[in-house]
Amino acid sequence: MKQEQVRMAVLLMLNCFVKATAPPPWPPSASSASFLDDLGDLGIAPLIRADEAGTARASADFGNLSVAGVGAPRLAAAAAVLYPSRPADIAALLRASCARPAPFAVSARGCGHSVHGQASAPDGVVVDMASLGRLQGGGARRLAVSVEGRYVDAGGEQLWVDVLRASMAHGLTPVSWTDYLHLTVGGTLSNAGISGQAFRHGPQISNVLELDVITGVGEMVTCSKEKAPDLFDAVLGGLGQFGVITRARIPLAPAPARARWVRFVYTTAAAMTADQERLIAVDRAGGAGAVGGLMDYVEGSVHLNQGLVETWRTQPQPPSPSSSSSSSFFSDADEARVAALAKEAGGVLYFLEGAIYFGGAAGPSAADVDKRMDVLRRELRHERGFVFAQDVAYAGFLDRVHDGELKLRAAGLWDVPHPWLNLFLPRSGVLAFADGVFHGILSRTPAMGPVLIYPMNRNKWDSNMSAVITDDDGDEVFYTVGILRSAAAAGDVGRLEEQNDEILGFCEVAGIAYKQYLPYYGSQAEWQKRHFGANLWPRFVQRKSKYDPKAILSRGQGIFTSPLA
Repeated sequence: MKQEQVRMAVLLMLNCFVKATAPPPWPPSASSASFLDDLGDLGIAPLIRADEAGTARASADFGNLSVAGVGAPRLAAAAAVLYPSRPADIAALLRASCARPAPFAVSARGCGHSVHGQASAPDGVVVDMASLGRLQGGGARRLAVSVEGRYVDAGGEQLWVDVLRASMAHGLTPVSWTDYLHLTVGGTLSNAGISGQAFRHGPQISNVLELDVITGVGEMVTCSKEKAPDLFDAVLGGLGQFGVITRARIPLAPAPARARWVRFVYTTAAAMTADQERLIAVDRAGGAGAVGGLMDYVEGSVHLNQGLVETWRTQPQPPSPSSSSSSSFFSDADEARVAALAKEAGGVLYFLEGAIYFGGAAGPSAADVDKRMDVLRRELRHERGFVFAQDVAYAGFLDRVHDGELKLRAAGLWDVPHPWLNLFLPRSGVLAFADGVFHGILSRTPAMGPVLIYPMNRNKWDSNMSAVITDDDGDEVFYTVGILRSAAAAGDVGRLEEQNDEILGFCEVAGIAYKQYLPYYGSQAEWQKRHFGANLWPRFVQRKSKYDPKAILSRGQGIFTSPLA
């Protein structure tokens, strides 16, 4: 009854909520001919193109929502694209904009994996970061491993999968990842970079030794915790507002060879989240307990009205020739058992997904992993008989989402609209969220993509950096939820966007103090109130006034769209 009352309250306030957060259109486009003519006098002029195909491509992103007509009034196309051959080309472009009475927007674009046009440069210039690794043989020079120093220097345009390959060639690896490795180093470091290793090592932004940054005034700066630390902290998680990352120095550790990839099945959110919290209890007051730290990777997912157990995000290794199953993680019989359990549980199951790394120079042995698994089977409160495991290559485990991408591309289902919603939730609100959203809002429609839920340790995040997580309520744990849906059919986009608004409205009514990850808000006032809050907004503005006072960088975020006073 209580859930239904909350739902009704959400519906009553939804119209007001949607209107309050609806993005305003950009101001009418002024002619870009004048500033493009001025750029013709610069040495970088041959690297700038204004052809329609190039600007359209640079203005699109993974979300594809403007193509679908959602948010289209807000997304103005770029006027031109810079294809830099070296970081100095980017610095020259930024200085040219800064020198104008009316500076034009500049935005760095890596893989364009944003959802709401955050990397767009309306009526300005998009920097095609990939060109740094293509032109003049830059790729080989811009990804270098130091075995003695245990670090890799990676250009901001480099893909994490290439960082992995270069490091593994020396028996080394970064320790913090995203689940999708075909993203750029600069792109994930501008947000946070999270995955199942973050509970132990922190997000990717907590695992950086040094950066090369070009600020909004065109200054090229090398920064670290020791040198220009305020810029270093500002840029990491800074949503592209303070500078363009052209190089990052990432620490490395000995690489394991294999991963024991496991899934434990639960029928309640309470049981799974309790076990997740036990597993991530490392470096925390009260000790690790019997299972704390036994896994190297801890995530979780929600199985919602799905006919198949697998999703594109967690594709296992190909099945053996003797198997008729659609996947090697679950046999046909296992899929039938899981489906029957889901039916008994009312259509919703929870999968605790984890991995234990082994082999290599410093990893435990397979026998040690077997012992850990015995403890986990005994101690965790999963549904008995519903534990699934397989051994895979370490690099294959980290890059597993790419296999799902290839299958979707082959089916023509990758380049479709993606109205994703990513949230950070306080621990105190996660069960209410599960009840109202997983068992309520999302249960009313077929699943259209993976839904993730897993905890992280607050003490692994650096509060001096720009990334925003849930308010510190004294709890050491907070959660991330990723509702990663695809809108393959006509009409799905609007419905899913409305459902996302309903989810946010539910959180408002239920008093769940969420923060968006990969955030999107329609106005500066919304950013100030809903994202940064009274405590963090003054520091963010101060840093903006220091490093990009004319608000040239990343206007597509909608945080600053005109020069600061």
